[in-house]
Amino acid sequence: MEQQIKITRTSNSKLKDIDFSTIPLGKAFTDHMFVCDYEDGAWQNPRIEPLELIPTHPAAMALHYGQAIFEGMKATVGNNNTPLLFRPEQNAKRFNVSAARLGMPSIPEELFVEAAKQIVGIEQAWIPPQEGSALYLRPFMYADEPFIGMRAATSYKFIVICSPAGPFFTKKIRLYAETEYIRAADGGTGEAKAAGNYAAAILPTENAKAKGYDQVLWLDANEHKYIQEVGTMNIFFKVDGKFITPRTDGSILKGITRDSVITLLKDKGFEVQERSITIDEVIGYSKEGKLEEVFGTGTAVAIAMVEAIGYKEEVITLPTTNPVSQDMKKTLDEIKTQKQEDKHGWIIPVEVAEKVG
Repeated sequence: MEQQIKITRTSNSKLKDIDFSTIPLGKAFTDHMFVCDYEDGAWQNPRIEPLELIPTHPAAMALHYGQAIFEGMKATVGNNNTPLLFRPEQNAKRFNVSAARLGMPSIPEELFVEAAKQIVGIEQAWIPPQEGSALYLRPFMYADEPFIGMRAATSYKFIVICSPAGPFFTKKIRLYAETEYIRAADGGTGEAKAAGNYAAAILPTENAKAKGYDQVLWLDANEHKYIQEVGTMNIFFKVDGKFITPRTDGSILKGITRDSVITLLKDKGFEVQERSITIDEVIGYSKEGKLEEVFGTGTAVAIAMVEAIGYKEEVITLPTTNPVSQDMKKTLDEIKTQKQEDKHGWIIPVEVAEKVG
């Protein structure tokens, strides 16, 4: 690290007010945040300081032109109460892919990972002890230059905040295949974790919930038949003993959990096909009795088992047993908590920061 991260601790921790057994999703935040400024063509002044409001000019370019990206990560606890991160270097690489697509500066991968490690080391006590819970990390970057004009900004902020989180889904979920709205098109920003992608997904998701579903199953922009991904995750179909997941063709997020699950499935002897798959294929497999399991993968959701998929007036009902999905969930959870051997070197231990003064 060329730059030393300056640490300023809070004098009034909010930890005493948290009940980890009833964590409000996305509403509770830890005591500190990591902040780094991009000015004069370089990242400067990396620091960890008490969580507080961010002064923002009304003309900040992110508010007007949407230069804003983010990542999602989780910290868990392993042996000897050691905090652990899961493949953080992959988050750093994907963050820079998103930045490049939106015309934003890359951040050194070692700075990204070190920021995550140091803030987790400070906030270790905020990692929930309950099974399936974790400390969620949200690294994000936005253009903070005050300017009204269509060009790339010249100043940015990179920030990491943390939020203790319980399991995202506690039951199987229902998906609705969207036939009117789209998530991404060829040449668009589908592969980036751009804030605008999620803004555009809010209305269709609310519409799906009004129909009794939990998430949108996105179809392609041209023909509305090729499956892409789900609102907050990638998706896998178990068909006649094999697994099929849509290939990442530039319109689909390259999920880190997705990549990990593909590796674990192959470790267990399953064939995994990364290819185009249509909603009509899925309906056909269901009618033939070949559709055995469907599940989603993502940092927030981990493994989410699917019980039904709605498409127009049709509903695909999935089998009630999900042996491979459950095994994948258990395997991932145990790797992330050092209860199972980490054969692929995915887990990064974090040194707990000592309090000074």
